[in-house]
Amino acid sequence: MDIAAASAPALFRPITMRGLALANRIVISPMCQHSAIDGCATDWHLIHLGHLALSAAGLLMLEATGVEPAGRISAKCLGLYSDANEAALGDVLRRIRRHSPIAVGLQLAHSGRKGSLQPSFSGGLPVLLADGGWQTVGPSALAFEGYPAPAELDRAGMVRIVAAFREAARRAARLPIDLLELHGAHGYLISSFLSPLANRRTDAYGGDLASRMRFPLEIFEAVREVWPSDRPLGMRLNGTAWRSDGITSDEAVAFSQALRSRECDFIDVSSGGNAPADIPIGPGYQVPLAEKVRYGSGVPTIAVGRIIEPTYADEIISSGRADMVALARGMLNDPRWPWHAAETLGVPVVGAPPQYSRAVSRIGTPGPLERLNRKQRARYRTTGK
Repeated sequence: MDIAAASAPALFRPITMRGLALANRIVISPMCQHSAIDGCATDWHLIHLGHLALSAAGLLMLEATGVEPAGRISAKCLGLYSDANEAALGDVLRRIRRHSPIAVGLQLAHSGRKGSLQPSFSGGLPVLLADGGWQTVGPSALAFEGYPAPAELDRAGMVRIVAAFREAARRAARLPIDLLELHGAHGYLISSFLSPLANRRTDAYGGDLASRMRFPLEIFEAVREVWPSDRPLGMRLNGTAWRSDGITSDEAVAFSQALRSRECDFIDVSSGGNAPADIPIGPGYQVPLAEKVRYGSGVPTIAVGRIIEPTYADEIISSGRADMVALARGMLNDPRWPWHAAETLGVPVVGAPPQYSRAVSRIGTPGPLERLNRKQRARYRTTGK
């Protein structure tokens, strides 16, 4: 959105991290598609990412991408551990970038004890070894509720996984990916090491927070060493476990401070996933977590969690509660959400493809639906006429 920053609504003001300038504060969240073949992107990824790339959002994040085969959530998840993975994803990105200038980020992940699952749309249940699944790993041989017990990672396994993150980051840089995020939330491997609900180790990698975050920081440091210095690197983490015996918001701030000292550029603040919890899900329910991390660590944050209304998204940014907002379900429901947000907030839609120019508004000009009265809009949405 190429408009004067001083007069723009906060949601549509640009933001720069290292050498990456984002046109606005709207992020399309990573969303697992469970549509890869041996970790390789397919035609579905071209369709899915292609149409989201026309949204005029500031940043398009690719789904959680496994750094090794056993690091995928399901056997249908993206991977970035082979030449074939790199080539397939590179082909998708080249095709998208012919038609869209959108910045593209990638979320590198290891599923840990929450891997070897069916795709979510097939039930999401664990796939056992006898049925073609794999042995999962975790900080301790402690199962997530309803899942098989993982094998406790020994030091050799930890060294292997650090190397896998490092190599995947090198591949991501070659693609090239504009921004990298490490997945440290939702109970996956990094998150499980941070959580006392999953980490019961008695060595240097378990116990107090300083010990629990040692392995996650080793991963971050390894990636920072190889990730280009002009591209942002961040972490998704849990702001709380929603349980008194899990990671706390104060611990999330302390971990974010440790990341900041290691040149972390942003924190994507989520919650839960290491054990069942009573989560107060509702519009913006995780925004206070992003706000606390932002002010407690000084690291720019991304707020997530049922952010749907453009005016609310703008208020989150304008009030300083977060630096960016990320949408997942809202974007799937409305892939042109940024266009409609621009119309609602009275700014021009810039970045839409010229083929679609007749469908978007200019500054001071209402969009196609806004020119209709309420009855006409209802009929249009029902019949298309």
